[in-house]
Amino acid sequence: MTRIDTSSPEHVLPTPSHTVGPFYGYALPFRGGEDIAPTGHPDTVTVHGYVYDGGGDPLPDALVEVWGPGADGTLPTADGSMRRDPASGGFLGRNGVEFTGFGRIQTDANGHWYVRTLRPGARGGHAPYVSVCVFARGLLVHLFTRIYLPGDAARLAADPLLSRLDPHRRDTLIASEEGGGTYRFDIRLQGEGETVFLEFQ
Repeated sequence: MTRIDTSSPEHVLPTPSHTVGPFYGYALPFRGGEDIAPTGHPDTVTVHGYVYDGGGDPLPDALVEVWGPGADGTLPTADGSMRRDPASGGFLGRNGVEFTGFGRIQTDANGHWYVRTLRPGARGGHAPYVSVCVFARGLLVHLFTRIYLPGDAARLAADPLLSRLDPHRRDTLIASEEGGGTYRFDIRLQGEGETVFLEFQ
């Protein structure tokens, strides 16, 4: 019989209560979570990037949630991201017509994520943006940030949040345009170029 000395921490294996995820990766992602825009909609944009840890390494098990308004700036109220068949209880997913504004994406083995959504419209004096929530290993509390799309420099400069930030920090919230309706937005959790994260009270 093997005896394990539990009198010191280095001899005890961690249990789930001692670790931080990524347990959410088994239940929270859903099929089609990255496809928010209705099929063939002319205002569809693709935003993609990587989630990096404090050492600059990509995280293959992070989870990114996004919420965004429609092209007219109104917040959608349609259900449907996780519809289920009322008869069988099986997962139906989106209906491909209604815009729910919500998506949930798990990073791939290389730490990459992408979402296809509608280009957000401006609302409430803010430049157009998509809200983001990041879940990742080592985070006891998820992080909130925003993705602003480039294009209207005057509106970006006047945005109430962006205008309060130093220019080098402001740039961490503005995606880079790659052409063809595609934008790059990397999320850096710590270190050089750390993304600006928001605290809600």
